[in-house]
Amino acid sequence: MFQNEAHSTADDASAPRSTLPEQSLLHCFKSHFTTVDADRPPLVRTAYKLRYQIYCVEKQFEDAAAHPDELEKDEFDSHAVQGLLLHRTTGTALGTARLVLPLAKAPERSFALQRLLPDESTKLAASVPVASTAEVSRFSISKHSLRRLSAKDAEAQAAYLAGPLLRLGLIQMLIRMSIANGITHWYCIIEPSLKRMLDAMAFHVEPVGPLVDFHGMRVPCVCKLSKALAGMKRERPSFWDVLTDGGNLAVAS
Repeated sequence: MFQNEAHSTADDASAPRSTLPEQSLLHCFKSHFTTVDADRPPLVRTAYKLRYQIYCVEKQFEDAAAHPDELEKDEFDSHAVQGLLLHRTTGTALGTARLVLPLAKAPERSFALQRLLPDESTKLAASVPVASTAEVSRFSISKHSLRRLSAKDAEAQAAYLAGPLLRLGLIQMLIRMSIANGITHWYCIIEPSLKRMLDAMAFHVEPVGPLVDFHGMRVPCVCKLSKALAGMKRERPSFWDVLTDGGNLAVAS
């Protein structure tokens, strides 16, 4: 969804539309999936390994030879927090995402977006509170893991195919991590098609510059979390319910 995003074909616009009552989405998500912070070495390793599977094997965005240990990581991980989306029963890691946090001593050099858009990033700094801004990246769901899930739990696979539950779950995880780290705004770099899908989900991010060539043509965007969630609550309250865990996650303005 976000910078260097990767997603399964089940996430495409042609995927089956939800046949579940919208008010059941949060219950359905909690019944089958959960998220955890990758805040311990074994979980961090799982996140890196899943990223390798997605970005080096499935999508081939990154060079597998550059990661002989089969752990995909980069310089931004030194100042990032990340989490994992898990199948609740089997513990299978299905997806991951991270928040790249601002560098205390160099907030103007913290994010990939700042490097790609040096002129626009200067303008953004005047309107976006960089000290409480993070960049969403490595937002990804593994096709390989979903196939494994299908073999183990057909009901959970059907629940996923019935709606955008995994994407919503990953965003919920990012919101929780944002609250824990005092983050109010996100930078992101997304494919135009993913921008349209986010809009369809009523989670609106705002373009802040021209298309850039970054593993394909992508749109640099900014998101004020409180504004995006307020809009979603009006337009798609059942999706808002998942993202805020039933209203339990309160984002600062």
